[in-house]
Amino acid sequence: MYKNKKVIVVMPAYNAAKTLKKTHDEVLAQEIVDLIIVVDDRSSDQTVSIANKLPHTIVHQHPSNLGYGGNQKSCYRLALDHGGDIIIMIHPDYQYTPQLIPAMASMIGNGLYHCVLGSRILGGYALKGGMPIWKYIANRFLTFAENILTSAKLSEYHTGYRAFSGQLIKELPFERNSDDFLFDNQILAQILWLGYTIAEVSCPTKYFPEASSINLLRSITYGIGCLVTAFRFRLAKIGILKSNLFPKQPHREAE
Repeated sequence: MYKNKKVIVVMPAYNAAKTLKKTHDEVLAQEIVDLIIVVDDRSSDQTVSIANKLPHTIVHQHPSNLGYGGNQKSCYRLALDHGGDIIIMIHPDYQYTPQLIPAMASMIGNGLYHCVLGSRILGGYALKGGMPIWKYIANRFLTFAENILTSAKLSEYHTGYRAFSGQLIKELPFERNSDDFLFDNQILAQILWLGYTIAEVSCPTKYFPEASSINLLRSITYGIGCLVTAFRFRLAKIGILKSNLFPKQPHREAE
């Protein structure tokens, strides 16, 4: 608990057998975490059998592969079902350090923000941690374009380390988002659409063979989808386009 708020960590897992326990152990070492939820997207390795042996953990396995976005949808549904007041999503591939969980939870638990991102760009950790140069350049270009179109000032939109208030998750129409990697981008656009400020903390990251990644073709598809989402945001904001991702005009001032 953090200030009487239930802290739940969700892990969207796919073939994470080699790194799941190490990530889990470090998450539990952050003593404020009440529950860990592992959602397995029909892995072909031992992810589920390993997860079932971990303490303070609920394991849910999809009957078929739903995709990264579909996995996150299950994560957030389950976190709300179990009364999560602070919900933190971290990949079980040990690319992001769980040691930032207390800092991210405190920013939400103290009522400062409803969403906090662990940024690989702040502090220059992306390249230091081994991010391929082509991914870094693409990240910088997409973030620049998205900031212009959404009027935000984020250092990146593409991190897989995120913390939310349960209140915010309940408000978001995330079920309408993609079941693929574009989900990550769409949910941030929806948060901005609702007028919330997104906070960031500098996050060291590590790139190694077991860390999850997507290939060049899927990266290009994702990048195009990010730009389309940002354009849809801008057109909906000025009233030219109606979008199911942004179903109503913003109803609150930015925090």
